[in-house]
Amino acid sequence: MPLYRIREVAELLGVSDDTARRWTDAGTLPATKDEAGRLVVDGADLAAFAVSNAAAAAPDPSGVGRSARNRFVGLVTRVVADGVMAQVELQCGPHRVVSLMSSEAATELGLVPGRRAVAVVKATSVIVETPAGDRA
Repeated sequence: MPLYRIREVAELLGVSDDTARRWTDAGTLPATKDEAGRLVVDGADLAAFAVSNAAAAAPDPSGVGRSARNRFVGLVTRVVADGVMAQVELQCGPHRVVSLMSSEAATELGLVPGRRAVAVVKATSVIVETPAGDRA
């Protein structure tokens, strides 16, 4: 299972290093030390934490309206595979992304809960919204 350093945990969850460290210090996010004595978080624990805290994600403090990018970096949280197909779920910050692919592809990519992955979305229809009152 992958292990993530505090800097990586913060990056994946969209918080500061200090916030991630406070979560580990408080025991909210389980952590251990690696061979070099650095604080690390198990990928499966991080995936579970990301899912359970996704609804509580802080709003965008910039207040800027924007069109979302098509690449979402996150953690695999669930893989359900049968003989031919696999359903792979990722938690990308506050966003849950689900992908259907061949079981072979999921296996070749090593997709397991806790693994870092990028969801690339190609859509022919994209709706862009901005908050009311922000229109020119």
